[in-house]
Amino acid sequence: MNTQQVFGTGAGRQVVQLKMRAAFLPHASVRRIGAVYVRASATGTQSAKKPSFPFVKIAGQEEMKLALCLNIVDPNIGGVLIMGDRGTAKSVAVRAMVDLLPELDVVENDPFNSDPYDPKLMGPDALMRYRNGEKLPVGKAKTPLVELPLGATEDRVCGTIDIEKALTEGVKAFEPGLLAKANRGILYVDEVNLLDDHLVDVLLDSAASGWNTVEREGISISHPARFILVGSGNPEEGELRPQLLDRFGMHAQIGTVKEPKLRVQIVSQRQIFDEDPSSFRAKYEEQQNALTARIVEARKLLKASEVNYDYRVKISQVCSELNVDGIRGDIVTNRAAKALAAFEGRSEVTPEDIYRVIPLCLRHRLRKDPLAQIDDGDKVRETFKSVFGME
Repeated sequence: MNTQQVFGTGAGRQVVQLKMRAAFLPHASVRRIGAVYVRASATGTQSAKKPSFPFVKIAGQEEMKLALCLNIVDPNIGGVLIMGDRGTAKSVAVRAMVDLLPELDVVENDPFNSDPYDPKLMGPDALMRYRNGEKLPVGKAKTPLVELPLGATEDRVCGTIDIEKALTEGVKAFEPGLLAKANRGILYVDEVNLLDDHLVDVLLDSAASGWNTVEREGISISHPARFILVGSGNPEEGELRPQLLDRFGMHAQIGTVKEPKLRVQIVSQRQIFDEDPSSFRAKYEEQQNALTARIVEARKLLKASEVNYDYRVKISQVCSELNVDGIRGDIVTNRAAKALAAFEGRSEVTPEDIYRVIPLCLRHRLRKDPLAQIDDGDKVRETFKSVFGME
């Protein structure tokens, strides 16, 4: 008797295979949400993570810290790429952002962090209930920070549809992936330059559209996937694909601290933190809360921030003289300058604001010249000074 006689063909074969595979998987609970079943792992909540190092006590690396803060103030900037030597606090800084992220209004018990007031940021179930006139239960949740492992499968990132339930019961059973968890939050990829091509394609699609669509055997489920993309890596280990590089709004380039006294300070603080993380964090809790409050106020002020028309023309002139492809560089620079002004409690953008952010926004958009004798960031600054008439 051959395999085809045992399992049959077509849909029947798929159901039998899925049932056999399910027998070897950990038991999972399935929770019905409206017209979509959401499968939750039976392993329960994840184990508590080690406390993160206080963001306010990260020594040096001001460019990186500024880029991260500005992206929290205005997520539309488009994320930040942090490239630098090993052991320069890249991942430490990103994970420390968790304490600074403000709370969000979300639909209670919704796996997509749906916005209860904006249909464009609602998952499929919340959107259906909203359109039916149902009052959505509102809760508070911390802005999520989701890490994408290099070895993750596409199903783990995008989510997966239970074909067996779809075929036998006629309902959509969806297990959300990392993109669903990162909606309205931050998606962090460490060693992003080592990410597999198939996952790069997934990130490009979601970053461009703000949506994630999962299709299996003619069944399709879509949900919003709007997140701040943060990546870090060591340039010595490989380059990023140009398409992904262009998707990052800002590029922070950092190096190893050279000052001996500052290095000693960093080592001492790290040793104290490792011995007693809770006490170390409590010591700087007030400063952390003050920075979080500053970010919240900056978000409110952002709507009133303006870039003078003449400054906008000069920003575009800088981009043109640097031969930056497209206009994404112009857009991001304007947004970042407004975010910086709001972060510092002002509504008017100054040339100094633009000078501080424009290298972050343009250095990774310049065409590579292997014979260049000047850093891309310095090249941007020199062009800025020429156009703005600054010495």
